[in-house]
Order: sequence, then C-alpha cells, then structure tokens
Amino acid sequence: MDVGGGTGPYAFWLSDLGYEVHLVDAMPLHIEIARKKSEEARSPLASVEVGDARSLQWQDATVDAVLLMGPLYHLTARADRLRALAEARRVLRPGGMVFATGVSRFASTLDGLLKGYYANPGFRQIVKQDLKDGQHRNPENNPAYFTTAFFHHPSELRNEVEATGFECEPVLGVEGPAWLLGNLDGYLSDKTRTKLLLDALRLIEAESSLAGASAHIVALGRRPA
Repeated sequence: MDVGGGTGPYAFWLSDLGYEVHLVDAMPLHIEIARKKSEEARSPLASVEVGDARSLQWQDATVDAVLLMGPLYHLTARADRLRALAEARRVLRPGGMVFATGVSRFASTLDGLLKGYYANPGFRQIVKQDLKDGQHRNPENNPAYFTTAFFHHPSELRNEVEATGFECEPVLGVEGPAWLLGNLDGYLSDKTRTKLLLDALRLIEAESSLAGASAHIVALGRRPA
C-alpha cells in the first residue's frame, strides 16, 4: 500500500517492478490523475482510492509493505501521526515493513542558507519555530517556503515508529548531505558520477550524526511476527 502516495510516482515504479500496489491518497484530484495514469499504464495499479492515512478502509494483516512517504509531515499533531502509523501496523502482515518518511528538523535552516532565503527576517522566524518544535508554518504564503507541516528530529521519528509497536531499524538519510552540493546537477547528469555519489551516500546513510543533514529521513519499521 502506498498511503498518501499522491499521483503515484512510487506506486507506478513498484508496479512496473511486478508488485501488486494499492494507492491511497486524501486528495480526490490526485486520485483522479492516478486512475487515468493507471488505465494507460503498462502495469496498472491494483486499486486507486481516496482515503485517510489515519483510518484506512482495509482489512487487518493483508499487505506486505506500507509506504508512508508523505502523511507524517503533513500531519502536524503527534496523535494523528501515531494514528497513521498504527493503521499501517494494523494492515501489515506479521513481519511486514513500513517505510515512514519525515522532513528533517533542520531542512529549512539548510535550505535557507543554500538558496538565500535566510536573509529574509520572516524566513528566519520560520527557522526558529522549526528548530524549537518542528511546527513549520508559512505566514507569508511564499511558495518557496513550503506549506504547513511538521519537521521531525531523527530521534523523534524513530520514537513515533517504535511507540506504535514496530521494531525500528536505523533511521536513514534519504538524500544525505548531497542535496546541499552546489554541483549536484553535474553529478546527476553523468552516470559514472551519479554512481560515485550514490556509493558515497550509502556509506553514510545510517550514520546517526548525519541523518539530520538530509532534507528527508526515513524510518524502517517491522511489524513483529
């Protein structure tokens, strides 16, 4: 299940690999787009439905993996995040995995320095609030400053996954520090350099002292057998 999967970028990739994928998203427009894509896809999705990560319309212990690649940072209240994680655990078979992604607590600080937003006093106030409690707000409605969200400290993401009964593996940095490289496009435009970059990132992805330097972090939780 790809829960909160938007228009399905992960879902269609997994379907092309041969998995039976069910996509759930809270936005009807996203689902409408995903359904049209599925109708035309070489490997259609098994189902595409409007739904809420906190209350899945799905039977207990019926899926092998759940992707939560968006809901946890769009749910600003801890109680709602725990509900979403608990629902993922409920629908997973014993031994199944949840892939729970968060935005790093430090993402706006680093992004602001990288792109020059930090020169704006209003943005600096956003950063201060993010660092204080993870509650990201955008009172200027500047599209570059992201939307209302919650930014996790790596240890906090792990805590929430474990609090809902999962056995949690190390929290990984998704991009690692590479998203801050001024010449990132140069790496990604060349296959050899891309491979070198990915090799380096794999060496440090589980280093806890560097996890927060990644824009996104992911916790891998296993439902106990």
